Amino acid sequence: MKRRDFLKILGVGGVGTGLGYFFGKASKPPAAELIPYLIPPVDVIPGVANWYPSLCTQCSAGCGIHVRVMEGRAKKIEGNPLHPINKGKLCARGQASLQVLYNPDRIKKPLKRRGDRGKGDFEEITWEEGLSLLSKNLTALSEKGETEKLYFVSSQTRGSLNSIINNFMASYGSPNYMQYELIQNKNLLFANHVSMGLNNIPHYDIANTKYLLSFGADFGTTWLSPVNYSFAYGQMRQGEDGIRGKFVQIEPRLSLTGANADEWVPAKPGTEGVLALAIAYAIVEDGYYKGSDAASWKALLSEYSPKDAAVVTEIAEGRIREIAKEFGQTRPSLAIGGENLARYENGMSGIVAVNILNHLAGNIGIRGGVIPNSNGSRTIDFKNNINALATAASASKVKTLLVYNTNPVFTTPKAMKTEESLRNIPFIASFSSFMDETTAMADLILPAHTSLEDWGDDFADPSVGHPVVTIMQPAVSPFFNTVGIGDIILSLAKGIGGKVKDKMQWNDFSDYLKDAWKANYSKDKDMLASALTFDEFWNQLLARGGWWPADQAKVKSVAVSPKGIEAHIAKASSRFEGDEKGFPLYLTTYAHSSYLDGRGANLPWLQEIPDPMTSVVWGNWIELNPKTASNMGIKEGDTVSVESPFGKINAHVYLYPGIRPDTVSMPIGQGHSTYGRYAKGRGSNPIDILPFKEDPNTGELALNVTRVKISRVISSEKMVKIEGSTKELGRNIVQTISPDEFNKMNKEVS
Repeated sequence: MKRRDFLKILGVGGVGTGLGYFFGKASKPPAAELIPYLIPPVDVIPGVANWYPSLCTQCSAGCGIHVRVMEGRAKKIEGNPLHPINKGKLCARGQASLQVLYNPDRIKKPLKRRGDRGKGDFEEITWEEGLSLLSKNLTALSEKGETEKLYFVSSQTRGSLNSIINNFMASYGSPNYMQYELIQNKNLLFANHVSMGLNNIPHYDIANTKYLLSFGADFGTTWLSPVNYSFAYGQMRQGEDGIRGKFVQIEPRLSLTGANADEWVPAKPGTEGVLALAIAYAIVEDGYYKGSDAASWKALLSEYSPKDAAVVTEIAEGRIREIAKEFGQTRPSLAIGGENLARYENGMSGIVAVNILNHLAGNIGIRGGVIPNSNGSRTIDFKNNINALATAASASKVKTLLVYNTNPVFTTPKAMKTEESLRNIPFIASFSSFMDETTAMADLILPAHTSLEDWGDDFADPSVGHPVVTIMQPAVSPFFNTVGIGDIILSLAKGIGGKVKDKMQWNDFSDYLKDAWKANYSKDKDMLASALTFDEFWNQLLARGGWWPADQAKVKSVAVSPKGIEAHIAKASSRFEGDEKGFPLYLTTYAHSSYLDGRGANLPWLQEIPDPMTSVVWGNWIELNPKTASNMGIKEGDTVSVESPFGKINAHVYLYPGIRPDTVSMPIGQGHSTYGRYAKGRGSNPIDILPFKEDPNTGELALNVTRVKISRVISSEKMVKIEGSTKELGRNIVQTISPDEFNKMNKEVS
């Protein structure tokens, strides 16, 4: 092999480390040519790594990463220390991105269905055949004047990829491009819009607050931007200015984040919004709010007195007033509302109540409070949601469906009948990398690159008070016979021809991405690049891993008006389906710290990581209070039937003191019927037994909306966990010390 070719393959040529595996166009290295280790090429040292900045796509936080590459293979992933979102840190899901790239269950080349739909019977075809087949389908649809019957559904997508898909659908003539994930924060976005006039998620400045009041926000594992918030929480607790921040967590089931709190307030499921309004009323009534419109707020909140709320929430009136006093008097304080609150039937109203708290305490627009982001508006079509697709499909209004990186068959309740709706669509094409439950329904699969093989960018939302844009660049050559999703879109445009081709003239997606940034450079040259030429700016962008300003932008002034949000305040607690006698227990669900909404279940590293609260591996469970279990004669590890009015599943019991006796809880993420060898047939999916309930304003699916009953069943399967005994057995493992002894010891040391 020639030295120049070798350097091209390894990506260590003239562009240098940090500018991507291929600066321009990537080409698969010749498989027959091997690198000789006994006599290596000139200037190449076997075992010496290069690090390439890029983007983590394992959730929507937008963390920056560095990919360690040796001899053309990705070996390790770490956080980008320059990146303002994750500051060099990275969670387990980000580390496991390597197993997405090298997963043996990846779809390795284009496939065409030959058996019954949903059975997973496919035959291999070439890219030319696959693109031709899909192009002909779309051309025929256009010739019939039915372009509006093309639907495209993707995961939450931002930046240039979102732009090119929008351009493709618009030029084709279809308005039906939608984004769907199980946890999409639509209720949070809508609540922020109606209460604060914001069109994006603000920066919750946990690092600098002195009193954090969380309503079901598991920010340490899954909520919004967990790496950023975990780092910020560490800063808050360190008390660099001498004041250690206090943290109170309100939720019926103690989360990992709640386990790190100073106090846990186990409110009755569905009443957290009422509790927030009662705290707000106490702040006004007890004089902690000094605004001129205090009388208007007191009148609006008059139905939520702490005395009445104590009956509903089962939290003592004195405790409610104590929280109101601490929150109202501490400066700065911060209230946040997480997915546990947002995913009730009236979850959007619960988030509005949290925003009211921040307004009354003077927390909006200040350091340590709620800081509106200056990264522009986020456009979301709340009506164009997954139910709109299912409804249109059932009515035969969808002729062709394109699916990318989303799995609605797995993440929607059985009561919604998503799978049945998709069976009514004549032609489905998937661009996904794995054979998940939705991709198994496809007629054609054109597998896209993984994030470590492709180009892209992302505008972080939530950001950190100023714009943060991350560049995704290929760290390695494509491992299988796949193509970047942007390049697939451009190839389809060429295959369709006509005005679609005319409006999408780029040779490949890397050119599209670069042109998009050239437009940004021309528009905001002074802010972006100062004296740099575009080529210098682009090289710097790739080497740094993205763009973000050095200083935080000026904070936008925001106010909450009692008149403007009256219509969005909850009138009562959230409802749960099922009568109390037949279904005595509330069911709450939560995104698993490793599997999230199920997307991580096919990665063995994540399956092998013990759950931080239960130590369970390779499966899931249902959490039951020990007192409730004792009354029912149930022991830990027993298999039980979990039945709601909408279905039945089985699960192992984990006895968990950190949950209310009237509540059971299950993590989401397991229970796949396909999705590869590591995910298939492990545990059960609690989404299957939920009713179909969506917020009428946002279309967000409600996940905490049903009661259940449980009963023991006979099963040979065992719950696998690595947790040891909770008893010391006379070994004196846990050493204790009194506060007086500790203080005395400190004085002696000093």
